[in-house]
Amino acid sequence: MAEHKIVFLERESIRGDFRRPDFPHDYTEYPLTKPEELAQRVRAASIVIVNKVQLRGELLATLPALKMVAIAATGTDNVDLAWCREHGVVACNIRGYAVNTVPEHVIALTLALRRNLLAYRRDVHAGKWQQAPLFCFFDHPIGDLHGATLGIFGRGSLGEGVARLAEAFGMRVLWGEHKGETKVRPGRTAFEDVLREADVISLHCPLNEATRGMIGEAELKAMKRDAVLINTARGGLVDEAALARALKEGWIGGAGFDVLSKEPPREGNPLLAIDQPNFILTPHVAWASARAMQALLDQLTGNIEAFARGEPRNRVA
Repeated sequence: MAEHKIVFLERESIRGDFRRPDFPHDYTEYPLTKPEELAQRVRAASIVIVNKVQLRGELLATLPALKMVAIAATGTDNVDLAWCREHGVVACNIRGYAVNTVPEHVIALTLALRRNLLAYRRDVHAGKWQQAPLFCFFDHPIGDLHGATLGIFGRGSLGEGVARLAEAFGMRVLWGEHKGETKVRPGRTAFEDVLREADVISLHCPLNEATRGMIGEAELKAMKRDAVLINTARGGLVDEAALARALKEGWIGGAGFDVLSKEPPREGNPLLAIDQPNFILTPHVAWASARAMQALLDQLTGNIEAFARGEPRNRVA
């Protein structure tokens, strides 16, 4: 008889081969799970695999068989970790799988914005090059990465990966101190100084009560007028309405986002209405290279097997 019942709630959210754990178990997977389907699908599960579905304490309290929440992502804000800790449910996340794909996406967004690629592409399609009196035209400023200053908030594996690529381009890297922190740690730069000095700011923080809304109107107005803001972490880190105003009114030079505060944005979002070449929005795919997704799935299986052996790894609860 199988000791564990494993339920994978969002199999279609990760492409690749999922190797089933090497111990006896019952396994059920669903392509996607809607909120109204959730309780029924997990009611007998001992191990729940979740990517972005919300697992709040009120639901978890109704699952007497639950022993482990295997989070198929690095971010954990969709799972009630406090409840898990209080009730002895192990929760583990995925780490280090996106150390190449996310930094590459950050640099791609940064290059496109600093060099105004979308603006020039738009003009070429509009026939402007054909009408130019010279062999080229200079309607939009072009900024090199070499010699520019990059401010990074969040010094985990992804922030470190971005820093390595940025330094290869010849950028100066500033590691931002926590917002509101009066004592600046060695190797860090005060939060306000990063805002003032950086030509590009890249966010790599977890979303929690301390970081929610860390970039708002005041912070955007403190940045350089030609600065670029990159967010491949969590949408809630930035006040999206303030960013929309910043882009429309020219407080900053541009922004590249891969995340929104609510995904998918079925109820709308002020950033969806921005149709300017200095704003790039991608649908939360910075993490999703084929190689990275396979690494994620392999680590997911390893996390579940380690838990079953009594040696849980990557614990967050």
